[in-house]
Amino acid sequence: MTLYTTDYLEYYLTLVAWVVNNGIWSILVASGVFALPFVAIVIQEWLKARSEGADEGNKGVLSSMRIENRVWVAIVVIMFAGIPFIPVDLATIKFETTRSAQCQVSVPLPNDTGWSNVYTALNDQSALVPVWWFFMHAISKAVTGAAVAAIPCGTDLRQIRMDVDATRIDDPVLAQEVADFTHDCYGPSRAKLFMNRPTLSDEQMNDVTWIGSSYFLDTPGFYDTYRAKTPRTAWPYDATRDAGLAQVDSGGGYPSCRQWWADGGQGLRSRLLEQVDPDLLTRVGRWAGFLSQSEVNDSVIRAVVSPRQQKMNQGAVYTDYGGQIDKTLPNIVTRGASDLGLTVGSLGFFPAMDVVRQALPMVLSLLKMALVI
Repeated sequence: MTLYTTDYLEYYLTLVAWVVNNGIWSILVASGVFALPFVAIVIQEWLKARSEGADEGNKGVLSSMRIENRVWVAIVVIMFAGIPFIPVDLATIKFETTRSAQCQVSVPLPNDTGWSNVYTALNDQSALVPVWWFFMHAISKAVTGAAVAAIPCGTDLRQIRMDVDATRIDDPVLAQEVADFTHDCYGPSRAKLFMNRPTLSDEQMNDVTWIGSSYFLDTPGFYDTYRAKTPRTAWPYDATRDAGLAQVDSGGGYPSCRQWWADGGQGLRSRLLEQVDPDLLTRVGRWAGFLSQSEVNDSVIRAVVSPRQQKMNQGAVYTDYGGQIDKTLPNIVTRGASDLGLTVGSLGFFPAMDVVRQALPMVLSLLKMALVI
């Protein structure tokens, strides 16, 4: 017989709970406390017989029959729901991976994790489980598993959003370089775009709103024309490319903005991509199957280097259906105060909800252990 569990804590705590439960049951048996319900049954029926009238017939026979019926019921309950009977150990408890395989998610078995010694060695203890509770565990897991299997496999977009929001440029030198690139390349290119006023499609209008714009990279006169205004050691000084510019002791050169952004492994884009968890990129790519991996990478980098992402204040304001078009001064002040309050509150609320969301499975496993004990 096998008990199935669906998370690592439950896998371990199920056996711990039944070991403790067996210890408590042994104390109840050794002390005779388990017999108190039988004493209570006898006293209850005796008092009930005394309180009945004389028309009830022979009270002694009646009360003895009632006592016998209730005692047999109590004996059956204790036999099936109280007395430990079915042996359980870590070899009996199995980690359920059917749902993970169904959704093509690789979840290592407990023995394959870094906590394998904890999962395989519990002082070689085993426990006994009452028949009724073993049956209830199997039925509840079967029903829950069937209900979960009915949920279509999908990507956890909320978790992806929180992971993207939590991604930061941890290297201060790299963060400063992003600021330098914005000042030396993106700013002049965007100013030139406004002066020339070319006809752009909606997709291009959206593309030119970030520093890695493919329009600026591929269109002559923008990133191929502007260059870094300070030497960059990753690109050695080139007498042809950097003619007329100062040569410094470090040997750094003045790459064009296109080189600076997209030049192999040393380009700014590649180094920004290293700041992002590869698993996050994989999950976003799996969800956005209609985009190439390069487009997925650009979308994540765009979110990471956005100015609001690099600030502690990440509140975003969305107009609700109750917004007013023609606001008076009190309306504006009230809306501004509410937006500020929501922004400040969200700084602690969203991370807290993320922590609660990740902690709930652990709390559930502990509650299950407490219920078993």
